[in-house]
Amino acid sequence: MTLLKNELESADLVIVTGDLTNSNGRKEAERVIEEIMKYNENVLAQLGNMDQSEVNDYLTEKGINLHRNGFIRDGVGIFGVGGSNATPFNTPTEFSEEEIETFLLDGIDKIKDATFKIMVPHMPPKNTKLDIISASVHVGSQSVHDFILKHKPDIALSGHIHEARGSDTIENTLAFNAGMFREGGYVIITKTPEGLSAELKVLS
Repeated sequence: MTLLKNELESADLVIVTGDLTNSNGRKEAERVIEEIMKYNENVLAQLGNMDQSEVNDYLTEKGINLHRNGFIRDGVGIFGVGGSNATPFNTPTEFSEEEIETFLLDGIDKIKDATFKIMVPHMPPKNTKLDIISASVHVGSQSVHDFILKHKPDIALSGHIHEARGSDTIENTLAFNAGMFREGGYVIITKTPEGLSAELKVLS
């Protein structure tokens, strides 16, 4: 835990991919963001499918919302889409595949001049190692997969399918699903003049 604390404090930016709460709203999300900001105030975040829509409003008010949005930090463009594609569980924030594509286009437009690009879709790309549920079925987003193929971000960071922690590649894009943070999963991204590298890490 000491190592993670040091990494949090020294990071140039902390990215939260979604699911700040378990079907809850603003008050619970505030607690999560405030706890992270005790270690590092440079945070970007978005709602996941398990977050109520008021979480989106809160993050927008804080000026840190990645959903349908993009930010450029030190030449790196970060853009995202929160929620998820449709699930059988009627979770609080779900979108159609067409909406997901539109929201990603909104975000990438704001960082189109960035040298390097990090895409943050809460839902993982379909038919990868990152979207397989326990029944061995792929349940990720086809729109996310297609968007990666077309726009070729350097890195894609997802969540949503908590049991599918891992990494994969889609052509030249490095894709990660860190799994649940409370189970120790996170990704470290490093920028060099040559590009971005990333490593999936798990607290032991």
